[in-house]
Amino acid sequence: MLTNWSIALAVNTLLGALAFPAKLLTNWGLLNAWALGVLVWGALGWRGYAIILVYFALGTLATRIGFARKAAKGIAEGRGGRRGPENVWGSAAVAALCALGYIAVPNPLWLLAYTASLATKLSDTAASEVGKAYGKTTYLATTLRPVPAGTEGAVSLEGTLAGVAGSLVLAACGWLVGYVSGWGLLWCVVAAFVATTCESLIGATLQQRGWLTNEMTNVINTAIGAAVAAGLGMSGS
Repeated sequence: MLTNWSIALAVNTLLGALAFPAKLLTNWGLLNAWALGVLVWGALGWRGYAIILVYFALGTLATRIGFARKAAKGIAEGRGGRRGPENVWGSAAVAALCALGYIAVPNPLWLLAYTASLATKLSDTAASEVGKAYGKTTYLATTLRPVPAGTEGAVSLEGTLAGVAGSLVLAACGWLVGYVSGWGLLWCVVAAFVATTCESLIGATLQQRGWLTNEMTNVINTAIGAAVAAGLGMSGS
């Protein structure tokens, strides 16, 4: 009988082979995404894997939105939008820790935190990419003064709405696979909004001063989202 881990190895090896020609990630990025995928499927099964797969697909799509426009402004993602290992773990290290936590101490709060961390990251990615491409006016989160698109800590109405939509889609995926309740769906969206707001403030201060890398900021961002959702889940249980 196949175990979750053997299925995880087979599925991720197959998908990795299919994804390699598409060049969505660097070679090292693909290898690290393979390791992450094995961990998630092994720990959580197909339902947890489905959520992170949706995150990756929509995050990649958001990066591609208006790419030529962003490239012309000099604010597009490097390497033609291809993600490396630092991007993989910056985005999903907290989700991986939640998956491991669920193995160690099975509790629905881990699943809520897992879903919320990915909803938060998709919200951040959608807000940033849509804002850079189509934001009419971008403001620095700390002062609300207009700044050029792509400035660390900048926010826009268009990006904010895209971020909320992204978190809602990811949270709905968690609800569809039974990871979160109806209230949990709401907690994920609220947590993502709180976390991405904090991320904008961190970007406008610590990251802009060079004290944090983008990847470190992403880890903090997703950790805040996971913690807020788990806290709301505990208070509502």
